[in-house]
Amino acid sequence: MSRNIIAILRGITPPEAVDIAGRLIDAGITRIEVPLNSPDPLQSIASMVEAHDDKALFGAGTVLQPEHVADVAAAGGRLIVSPDCHVPVIEATKRLNMLSYPGVMTPSEAFTALRAGADGLKFFPASLIGPAGLKAYRAVLPKELPCYAVGGAGPENFADWRAAGADGFGIGTALYKPGESPDSISQKAEKIVKSYDEAMT
Repeated sequence: MSRNIIAILRGITPPEAVDIAGRLIDAGITRIEVPLNSPDPLQSIASMVEAHDDKALFGAGTVLQPEHVADVAAAGGRLIVSPDCHVPVIEATKRLNMLSYPGVMTPSEAFTALRAGADGLKFFPASLIGPAGLKAYRAVLPKELPCYAVGGAGPENFADWRAAGADGFGIGTALYKPGESPDSISQKAEKIVKSYDEAMT
């Protein structure tokens, strides 16, 4: 089962990347991003792709410049996530046949991203938009468009976001913090997956 959960591993380091990715995959999370402001993010992505490419989709987050998209592609990443709607990043992503999930907060940003070729939208920070805001967006956005709530969405409110029209979630510190033990991450991942499955069925 492929779940619309993107694990945001901000701060992960190459020595732990393969093990952490394996733990997430075992728990049922198969979409994983390494933000580019992490230590040596391209090496972490390359290591995870080499070890687990047939089991998960890997990529980068916090992608702010179009030239960084090619670097992620060279590392084997196939997913580009940004905190903002920067058309050159979206266009560079699509030229390389990668998946583009830009961050948006307003209707203007949402439709600008779609016109540039975005595959889905990251509503960020979700805590400021709220389920009511997303519900209003969904009235005008294409029904088939994947919409992710990021930054304020978690197991405690998955159901509220789902009722408002969210298709998936990006989960950061609720799932991974630098220095946390792999066993702790496994336990949190399993709880998140269980809550997700309950909310989305």
